[in-house]
Amino acid sequence: MKVLVACEYSATVRDAFRALGHDAWSCDLLPTDADPQWHIEGDVIPLVYGHGWDLMIAHPPCTYLCSSGLHWNKRVPGRAEKTEEALDFVSLLLNAPIPRIALENPIGCISTRIRKSDQTIQPWQFGHDASKATCLWLTNLPPLVSTKPIEPRIVDGKKRWANQTDSGQNRLPPSKDRWKIRSETYAGIAAAMAEQWGSIV
Repeated sequence: MKVLVACEYSATVRDAFRALGHDAWSCDLLPTDADPQWHIEGDVIPLVYGHGWDLMIAHPPCTYLCSSGLHWNKRVPGRAEKTEEALDFVSLLLNAPIPRIALENPIGCISTRIRKSDQTIQPWQFGHDASKATCLWLTNLPPLVSTKPIEPRIVDGKKRWANQTDSGQNRLPPSKDRWKIRSETYAGIAAAMAEQWGSIV
């Protein structure tokens, strides 16, 4: 299968597909943190046309799309326009001429402005002691099936995983790389994508 992983610098998903023998490539405006041999640094939109991809998995930046940041749109001049640009980018990806597409993003305005997500997954369903709701918009792909569910700890009757404080907040402290760490796909989810979606052709 020829696979394009859009907006991915970490190569986590790309390398999960390559490990199973697929011709997988990552593309991002950023240089890759992994082997650059199968990474294209630049705009992904020209790549989606005429290259014979069988599958695209897209991770568009969530800064102006996720629910946690949308309240700034009424407070910071120009931010609402950035959300519109981000939605236009998502639409281009979802309507790319590729037969199978998966687009992932946190809970946000894609579901209310473009279409509802087809599935919401959690890293704890795929072998990680972590909670982070991730929505998937799927075209000609089945929902992912949980592979290695991890049980939570219970704090005051509420479920909590290792990446959360007792109140439910993320434990990751503020830093210049926090956005980068938070945006990386969990390896267990990447493996499930490769194993389950890579076998459908």
